[in-house]
Amino acid sequence: MAAEAGYSKFHFARAFKDAYGESPGAYLTRRRVERAQDLLRSANLTVTEIRLLVGFSSLGSFSSRFTDLVGLSPSAYQRHHGSLGGPPPIPGCFLMDWNRPRPEATGSAISEKPDAPGLP
Repeated sequence: MAAEAGYSKFHFARAFKDAYGESPGAYLTRRRVERAQDLLRSANLTVTEIRLLVGFSSLGSFSSRFTDLVGLSPSAYQRHHGSLGGPPPIPGCFLMDWNRPRPEATGSAISEKPDAPGLP
């Protein structure tokens, strides 16, 4: 992001913190935890699946950062919100499919095939 903005990474980090009150890394972590909170409340996924979806590679790092920011462990947060009732959770298979990368549409495969000789 710093290169796209035309700044050194150090100047960008200082300017970002001045503008938003937190470092880019802290901002990204907070946003990931916010997304995890939403998924823990509304999706039928395990904590491990959610930590992968929001971008944490380590379950330990995810759990400790989540607990620091929210005050509950991810599994306790999920249990608490599950006990409150509400709409049924979204099945995990739908969320996993929704987040799956999709190839760009390039048109029909038929249009890419050459015409057979002797056919109009």
